[in-house]
Amino acid sequence: MKIGAITIGQAPRVDVTADILSIFDDSLELLQAGGLDGLTREQIAEFAPGKEDYVLVSRLTDGSSVTFAERHILPRLQEAITRLEDEGCSLIMMFCTGTFPETLSTRNIPMIYPCELLNRLVPLMTKKSSIICVTPSPLQLEQCENKWKEYVDNVKAVAASPYGSLDELEKAADEIRDCDADLIVLDCIGYSQEMKEMFARKTGKNVVLPRTLLARVVSELTDI
Repeated sequence: MKIGAITIGQAPRVDVTADILSIFDDSLELLQAGGLDGLTREQIAEFAPGKEDYVLVSRLTDGSSVTFAERHILPRLQEAITRLEDEGCSLIMMFCTGTFPETLSTRNIPMIYPCELLNRLVPLMTKKSSIICVTPSPLQLEQCENKWKEYVDNVKAVAASPYGSLDELEKAADEIRDCDADLIVLDCIGYSQEMKEMFARKTGKNVVLPRTLLARVVSELTDI
């Protein structure tokens, strides 16, 4: 069986697949495509977000990260989605926790978005209806809090990039250790299983990791 994965950055996302391929059956073939595939850093710089833009952060194939506005890559994402469907994928998963417009679509196969899973499951996972959301960029703090206020009573957003140093992430974990919330949402596909374990260990709180949540849901459709 072929399934597809779309990243908003550049494919392949070897950082993500390192944590999720073991969840799938060995017979699965994963095809990847990205919204920034084939672009230079100089070209990507032209996609810098303005004040009113929806901000995205992702990884390039050289391991570095970039920040850009969603609107610039929507046509490229649709082209990537269509290409993977044409190549015979039975479903496509989005390697990003951001919110995307309904104009992105497949013709005949399921498209699984982590944000849709998180929006429904996170409220069920917090007894206090109070969460801490860790997001890659300070530019995303306001949009992150505004989004999660639609689903829980209280949210504190903290910026700490999964594409930076572990020290930055550990500092964020120390900052939120004593916050009155019972769930941490690592709100980016870039956060790893190792990072989840560090946050859980340092804070004593439950932690949601989108990449493995996504993979386990998708495995229900592929484990046949």
